[in-house]
Amino acid sequence: MLKKLLFILSVTSLTIPAFASKDSGSIQVKGSDTMVNLGQAWAEKYMEKNPAKFIAVTGGGSGTGLSSLISGTCDIAMSSRNIKEKEIAFAKQKGINPNEIKAALDGLAVVVNPKNPVSAVTADQLAAIFTGRATNWKEFGGKDEKIVILSREVNSGTHVYFKEHILRKNDPNSKEEFAPSALMLSSSQAIADEVSGNPAAIGYYGMGYISKNQKPLSIAKDENSEYEAPTIENVINGKYPISRPLFLYTDGIPEGPVKDFIDFALSREGQDIVLATDFVPVKK
Repeated sequence: MLKKLLFILSVTSLTIPAFASKDSGSIQVKGSDTMVNLGQAWAEKYMEKNPAKFIAVTGGGSGTGLSSLISGTCDIAMSSRNIKEKEIAFAKQKGINPNEIKAALDGLAVVVNPKNPVSAVTADQLAAIFTGRATNWKEFGGKDEKIVILSREVNSGTHVYFKEHILRKNDPNSKEEFAPSALMLSSSQAIADEVSGNPAAIGYYGMGYISKNQKPLSIAKDENSEYEAPTIENVINGKYPISRPLFLYTDGIPEGPVKDFIDFALSREGQDIVLATDFVPVKK
């Protein structure tokens, strides 16, 4: 499978020497695990067209990418969330001026094992599950078995988005948290693997990770709304209720090789790659 191959390639780039000068043609891209396959796909095509250039893409989470940008150990940070005010303040203390570029859109899929009979839930029901207020699948028409909650770890932009959008319903005064029983996993692939082998599990990740080994749930905004599947069409038309932008961050307005690579990512060819990796283009 292409996504698995790209994931393996992105991991192998960890062995490559760290950060090089922006003027050397070598670019370090770090951050969001949601975006790592997309970033690697961009890099492969870009290097194919520009053999003298080298792009290393690694994951680790949105927070890791932004920390690397602030510390000067990467050229581009990939993030599935907006940079926080405290991160901007810290960056400026370090002489870094974060510049935000919207590069793609993503739908967050909520997935269960294909053997689970539950196929659709509301946003409120999701909140009840992931906060631990609902603990058994029979409450949703499933089997009489305890729900196993899977989440990305706290450094993940996907974790932050899901908590703020689903658990806290975009209420800045809400203090809702994931259930203490939730298993915090280090990557979207780890969640996919666990759901594949556990009929009682439920997790979430960018819809680019969906495979035949997981069943995505259809989600309704509320009891009076239609249930919508996490598809590219439903993200584009705004019907799917759990969708978000994906960002690239640079230190100031990009220049030189960094600008050239980002221009490629935003080009027609780069946005075709967005679509091919199951994300939604921001430019047509």
